[in-house]
Amino acid sequence: MVTHDARRAFLALAIWLFCTPSGRAQDRVVYSEVGTASYYGAELVGQRTASGARYDPAQLTAAHPTLPLGAEVTVVALASGRQVDVRITDRGPFTGGRDIDLSQRAAEKLGIVKRGVAKVRITATEEQLEQAD
Repeated sequence: MVTHDARRAFLALAIWLFCTPSGRAQDRVVYSEVGTASYYGAELVGQRTASGARYDPAQLTAAHPTLPLGAEVTVVALASGRQVDVRITDRGPFTGGRDIDLSQRAAEKLGIVKRGVAKVRITATEEQLEQAD
């Protein structure tokens, strides 16, 4: 039998999990996707992205088919738990079965350069999505 105090404790925990310590609801994750990440090839260096910026493999950027340009998202490699925040600057990937293309630096931070692809979780908070252009 669940007591009234146990219900209140559970509710308090749920609220705490979905809010930051400041209690601001906009820091909740509002977008989450599990998919496959790859990274941009060297042949694209200097080419214009959909946002108008030139691709620089040393920047923490990515291409995604639907997320707003300029939004910042967090990408976590599921195998290692390593994570990186990237800014969406382009559309893609245009290879089937892939969900996000990372810059080379972002791929290095996740440790996926040797494999070329990896299973990842892509998340964004309301605040991160509001940073979009």
